Amino acid sequence: MPAAGVRVVSRRMVRPSSVPDAETVHLTPWDLQMLTIDYIQKGVLLPQPPAGAGEDDLVARLASSLARALGRFYPFAGRLAVEEKEGGRVSVSLHCTGEGAEFVHAVAPGVAAADVATSLYVPRLVWSFFPLGGLVGADAAAAGSRRPVLAAQVTELADGGVFVAMSLNHCVADGTAFWHLFNTWSEMSRVGAGVEISKPPPALERWFLPGTRPVPIPLPFAKLEHIIRRFERPLPVEECFFHFSAERVQSLKARANTEAAGAGSESEATLSSLQSLLAHTWRAVSRARRLPPTEETTYTVLVGCRDRVKGVPRDYAGNAVVRATARSTAGEILGHGLGWTARLLNRAVASSGDEAAVRGFLGRWAREPRFAYLAGFWNPAMVVTGNSPRFDAFGNDFGWGAPVAVRSGGANKVDGRVTVYEGRGGRGSMALEVCLAPEALARLVADDEHGRYYLLVPRHPPPHSLACSCFLVLAIWMNKRSMH
Repeated sequence: MPAAGVRVVSRRMVRPSSVPDAETVHLTPWDLQMLTIDYIQKGVLLPQPPAGAGEDDLVARLASSLARALGRFYPFAGRLAVEEKEGGRVSVSLHCTGEGAEFVHAVAPGVAAADVATSLYVPRLVWSFFPLGGLVGADAAAAGSRRPVLAAQVTELADGGVFVAMSLNHCVADGTAFWHLFNTWSEMSRVGAGVEISKPPPALERWFLPGTRPVPIPLPFAKLEHIIRRFERPLPVEECFFHFSAERVQSLKARANTEAAGAGSESEATLSSLQSLLAHTWRAVSRARRLPPTEETTYTVLVGCRDRVKGVPRDYAGNAVVRATARSTAGEILGHGLGWTARLLNRAVASSGDEAAVRGFLGRWAREPRFAYLAGFWNPAMVVTGNSPRFDAFGNDFGWGAPVAVRSGGANKVDGRVTVYEGRGGRGSMALEVCLAPEALARLVADDEHGRYYLLVPRHPPPHSLACSCFLVLAIWMNKRSMH
């Protein structure tokens, strides 16, 4: 892809039309554990707007519709605030000040839509399509920062394509709430002002355990800055975007369930399509990393709790996720097969997402706070998956056509990060954005077992070094030759 940059044209604050007076949102343990994690960054690539839609009109339309969406999600136009407590502790709350979300208009004159949508390797320049990069949640609450918890960026590409991205502080909302806001914004842009939309309003009141009062939870730090651990990536990483049709996902699911039944787990719950695809990915990544058979490898999945914990609204606008981690050795997951590996994930999700376990987690956290740190992903045998194929990414038509691609920013991108999306192929299809060390990713692309299921073949050479390009070509040739 051409070595062209992204140039910012303008910045402004977009504010909701009205905000309740002096409202404060007390954050829950689900929220506060995310203070140490990067902002959520997701966006969609849209086709060229129709002729006659000028640049100024387009930007004004998107800014005004975002302001209307913020009218529903007005806490996201507020600011985080820190209060020092007795005993060397601090608390963090979200003040609904209405100061607004940052809105960035940018251009990428050397980038075409095809550079993003059709390349197996994700161009690194895509990270520049997202605002508020490099920040963790606590940065927005640092003394005197007044950084927004929400920002959007509209980047116009050289061929007229438009990339619309959003960055949201992870300690105020999770992926479900993020996409609820994104879907609301796109529908408001599509139907215009004054027209009722189909998306329901968010449930803004924070959910605390029954019997507990919604009050600020004291954190065991004298200064909020003490909570932050700056992360320096120890090794470079690259990303590939793999598409899986509904038929191939179903093939993996059928194979996983057949193997699991043969291993004597007929009485357990049916393995899901997602568990089967992630198990396939876990095994393929372990092969690509060339892990020793005795080395422990883990797979962490974020599990949504809205349908698992009684009382949490379906349209809840905060965080409501727990982490489920499956553990094994590389030799076991490769030796026992897909069904056995998928069952590991199934059991981890069932135990961590159980309502009693979730309530226990929330009660313990309030007494003994623990935080999620990106540094924990340094383990070269770890895989972690966020997002969900249930999120409506390709329904975000802003008024001139459905998205042609969905991508994420540089937030939380470390070796072993796998982001899952719905696929462009309709119901049942899925896509995975896989982030690995360059050599391991090249081996994953060349892996025949993995290649049986994903659809996209790169049109352009991967955007990394010549050495890695040569490595990729050699790896594919040797892999194919070994099959004969």
